[in-house]
Amino acid sequence: MSIRAPDSPDSANPTDPLLADCAELARGLGHPHRLALLERLQADEAPVERLAEACALSLANASQHLQQLKRIGAVQSRRDGKRVLYRLGEGPLAELLAALRRQAAHRQAQLRAVAEDAARGRGEVEGVSREQLLSRLLEGHTTLLDVRPAEEFALGHLPGAINIPLPELERRLSELAPQREIVAYCRGPYCVLSAGAVAMLRAQGLRAQRLADGFAQWRDAGLAVETGA
Repeated sequence: MSIRAPDSPDSANPTDPLLADCAELARGLGHPHRLALLERLQADEAPVERLAEACALSLANASQHLQQLKRIGAVQSRRDGKRVLYRLGEGPLAELLAALRRQAAHRQAQLRAVAEDAARGRGEVEGVSREQLLSRLLEGHTTLLDVRPAEEFALGHLPGAINIPLPELERRLSELAPQREIVAYCRGPYCVLSAGAVAMLRAQGLRAQRLADGFAQWRDAGLAVETGA
C-alpha cells in the first residue's frame, strides 16, 4: 500500500489519496482480534501457533487475520526453516495502537459519565407512557429511537424504531430529523441508556423524551414488535 504525503498540512480534500489510504488502513485494523495480534507482536516476532495461543484464537482464525494485516502492511513475515515468523510492520504502528487505546478509554469514560448522570437524574427526565407513545406515533410527528446494542434490536424492537446504540449516538445525530420529537427507549424502566440518550439529545438542542418503561414491558403487554435489522 502506497502512502503519499498530502500536498499541504491543511489538506482536507476527501479525494486526497492519503485519506483513501487512511480509510483502507482503518478498515484493515477494524477487528479486535487484529488489534490483539498487533499488540502481541510489539513484544517480539512469533509464529502463528504462538500468536493464536496468546490471543485465544484458532490457527485458521489467527492466520486469516494475519493475512489481512499483512495486506495493509501492518505485519511482515519471514521464513525460518519450516516456520513462518510474523513481526510488526514498519512505521509508527506502536504509537497508533497506543493512541487508539487512549481514545477508546476516553470514549468509555465519557459514556460512563453519561450513564452515571442519567442514573442520578433519571427522575428529572420526563417519561412517556405506552399509551402516550402510541398516540404520538399515530400523529406521525415522533421519531422512535432504540438505543440498545444492534444485536438486541435485531432480536426484537418497537415497530418503526430507528436503532442508534448510545455509544454511537453523538456521531450519528445527523440521522435524526431535528424538527421531530424523539422518544428514546431501551430495555426497561431501570435501564439508563434511554435517559443518557435524552440528556445527550437535549444538550444538542433536540426535543427528546424517554419511554417510561422499555422493550420488555412493551412486548409483555402484547403490543406489536418487529425483528431484524
